[in-house]
Amino acid sequence: MEQTNDRRKLGLAILISLVIHLVVAYSLAAFGSVFTPSLPQEETPSVLTIVDLSATPPPAVARNPAYLETAPSKESAEKPKDQTFESNANSIAASNRPATGDLPLPSQEGKERPSINLETHQYSLPSEGAKPQPETPPVTASTPVPVATPKPSEPPRESPKPSEPPKSTPMSTPIPTPEPEQLAMLTATPPPPIDAPDETEPTPAAVEASVAPPVMRPRPDQPASSYQAQKQETRIAGSISNRGPSSVNAVGTPLGRYQKQIHDAVGARWYKYTAAKRDLIGIGTIKLTFWIDRSGQVTNLKVVSNTANEAFASVCLQSVQELKLPPIPEEIASTLPPEGWPGELNFVMYAN
Repeated sequence: MEQTNDRRKLGLAILISLVIHLVVAYSLAAFGSVFTPSLPQEETPSVLTIVDLSATPPPAVARNPAYLETAPSKESAEKPKDQTFESNANSIAASNRPATGDLPLPSQEGKERPSINLETHQYSLPSEGAKPQPETPPVTASTPVPVATPKPSEPPRESPKPSEPPKSTPMSTPIPTPEPEQLAMLTATPPPPIDAPDETEPTPAAVEASVAPPVMRPRPDQPASSYQAQKQETRIAGSISNRGPSSVNAVGTPLGRYQKQIHDAVGARWYKYTAAKRDLIGIGTIKLTFWIDRSGQVTNLKVVSNTANEAFASVCLQSVQELKLPPIPEEIASTLPPEGWPGELNFVMYAN
């Protein structure tokens, strides 16, 4: 009996020992790599590659560079090496101040504004100026009309009288001859002779024909003016170090010139309408999005955001809705989506 119990205990101890060994073996197999230090990697030899930079093409211009208008006074016939911006004309980067930042813009002092303005001037609306006047016909000298000059009537001849004996005349005191100056004062101009009744007089038509027509004086011409937007220099910390008037590296493209045409057409109407409704417009910013289709018509015009009032929104919408643009040139339309040119404009009304 006792031997049977000892055998059972021995078998149970052997079974427990086997289970413990299996658990330890499994743990070592599963988590042994965590505690084992990794082997050092073999060092690979360095490879030196020589590249010919002269054969490497220059970096391509960004596909859709930002648009920045170029003033006429800063246009350049030469294209810049770094085509940072797209514009209506070429311009070379320059700055009045030393570089103070990392932006590809000139450093300048100014006001904090959301837009980038490199100069300060008031707006002006376009005017056609004086229209050409028809040329004044040359004044021809009138042909003098001969006027009949009446001849003085001859005094009647006296008939000869019979000779009479000479009569004695008393001695008279001689009259002194006046001096030439006194003669000039005392001499009277003889009256014009009286016309004979049978002489012909000039007709009124002949007298009127001899009068020259009045000469029209030319009026001073009113010079024509082009549109320019109101701008005020903004505060910029840029990286341009070339000395000169504030400008950027921009290249003129057909799309940039078309954008300039759109902005001028919208701006000319916007300044006109805001001046007429200044008392109703509130201060704030309005953002509009729209499309210009290939025929030049405005489509899908929307107000994205408005921090002003409805009067200001109506003025901005009217300025864009009334656009009358020519069709988009084929060289531009081929690079645009099927809908046309995507437009986005921000209108801001400041307090001062």
